[in-house]
Amino acid sequence: METVDIIAGLDIGTTKIGAFIAEVDSDGEFRVVGVASVPSDGLRYGVVVDVDKTVRSIKMAMDEAERMADVEVDTVYAGIAGDHIRSINGRGVVAISGPDSEVSPEDVRRVIDAAKAVALPIDREIIHILPQEFTVDDQRGIRDPVGMKGVRLEAEVHIVTGAIASAQNIHRCIEKAGYRVADLVLEPLASSYSVLKDDEKELGVILMDIGGGTTDIAMFYEGCIRHTSVVALGGRNVTNDLAIVLRTPIDSAEKLKIRHGSALHDEDKEDVVEVEGVNGRPSRRISKGLLVDIIQPRMAEILTLAYEEAKTSDYVNLMTTGVVLTGGASLLPGTIELAEDIFNMPAKLGMPSGFGGMIEEARKPQCATGVGLIQYAMHHHSEARHHYSSSEGNMFETIKKRFRRWFGSVTSLA
Repeated sequence: METVDIIAGLDIGTTKIGAFIAEVDSDGEFRVVGVASVPSDGLRYGVVVDVDKTVRSIKMAMDEAERMADVEVDTVYAGIAGDHIRSINGRGVVAISGPDSEVSPEDVRRVIDAAKAVALPIDREIIHILPQEFTVDDQRGIRDPVGMKGVRLEAEVHIVTGAIASAQNIHRCIEKAGYRVADLVLEPLASSYSVLKDDEKELGVILMDIGGGTTDIAMFYEGCIRHTSVVALGGRNVTNDLAIVLRTPIDSAEKLKIRHGSALHDEDKEDVVEVEGVNGRPSRRISKGLLVDIIQPRMAEILTLAYEEAKTSDYVNLMTTGVVLTGGASLLPGTIELAEDIFNMPAKLGMPSGFGGMIEEARKPQCATGVGLIQYAMHHHSEARHHYSSSEGNMFETIKKRFRRWFGSVTSLA
């Protein structure tokens, strides 16, 4: 009987909810065995605005991923984003208390506690405390101080905070869908695990995740995160612009964007595309150039606002390797070139990597957060993995659990 570890990631976005399930072997390698993506209309700018719709979408995504993977999970790692996210850098100092003045894990815990002792509004909570570097006496740039000798230990940390209500609503929706939340993970932090290499994080890189409702920015230098911020615009804004200007339904505008849209003009700008009318009104034909005229200003605005956010950090001039773009909207042709022009640095598309299994299903920019959640869990919370044995008894229990969850969802919606 073979026993494997199972990890599930849940990417809760404004326009879609993605569920990802992976098997992890004893060597730490993982295979993506379940992937599902369903529309999400219960969130706005990354924040839950309709609990019932969000719960329904989570159930649909997880059930589909579980059927594909042929496993049942009860715990997920969930991404969190939205324009309520704020971040600050903190510093803490403590005296080294270990025997023979040797830094102990307890000293590290105390100095991080000292660094996170910042005044927060009553409606906010800490989501992450990310150590940047430690200093023992006058020796700076230490990644792991345990075992070193000294008198004084300092820590610099990056503190990510979010609105308590927003975090609680995500927890509530996941729990109502029948799952336990192992951890809430900042989405650009999760994405960094799947699309960035260690040398990029060391030399300096900007990760920009252009989602449906928000654009999340994270800056890395010398191997750790230095700055995070959020722009409350995303690919859904481009779709809305097309729908309003062209007087076409949202679904039709989204199809036009995906099939014919571009952030820059090309030699095909005279080509003609058909625009569907609203509620039975006749369709009409427009040039592709007009489509780009609508899309380009909004994409330029998103990228410019992201650049302005990046410039608020002292590290912006140290981003040697440039910009890595992820998220569904990053697939829009011309976005990479437009980003290079606005940021005045190299840009590329970030593809999730480092895994096996359903490579084609998960190796897409819009899957960066979902795959990254699994890799984050592998690095930080291995004790929370779930064991699944492919035996008939467990399979029977899986079917019973799935039936109970399905029956419960039907009765709750009746």
